Amino acid sequence: MWAKLNSARDTIEEVIVNKQTMVIDNITHPKALFTLWTDAERLAVGIVPVTTTGTHLDTAYYIEADPTYAIAGNKASVIRTIGVKSADKTLSDLKTIAKNNATNEANRLLRGFGWLIQRKVTAETAIPSAVITFMAAIRTDHGTVSDAIDGAANVNALVALTESWTSDTNVRVYRRYL
Repeated sequence: MWAKLNSARDTIEEVIVNKQTMVIDNITHPKALFTLWTDAERLAVGIVPVTTTGTHLDTAYYIEADPTYAIAGNKASVIRTIGVKSADKTLSDLKTIAKNNATNEANRLLRGFGWLIQRKVTAETAIPSAVITFMAAIRTDHGTVSDAIDGAANVNALVALTESWTSDTNVRVYRRYL
């Protein structure tokens, strides 16, 4: 990401996200100026790199504020700052999404055993005990996860909860839902 500064380098004229042909002082420069030119050569025509500061939020849980841009003290770069909007996504919506994802994952894992259940019902053929144990573990894990999601008091608690599942061996089935 780059920024085009005015000739005095005290105003940002444009933030450039994609490489593009640029017309600067009535001279057309090819988009290769973003890949083949040095920073010093770009600076000479008023194009400077943009660096990002601030918190990078997981947008599955939070709403980022629009970024702000400021020219750095040396006028050789622009600082992009990402902020946080005061309102998060609603906890109720996030819980619904998390529980739906957990249910979908459990159903995905159980789906492969449907034929064994049909065989049991139609031909009275026993389901292997290892399969019964695995299916019971999935249902137990799903209940544990759903209860934990319901118990999250706020968005930060839900984030912490889902992050803890990535290393929790007691919750075997679920790793990340959102």
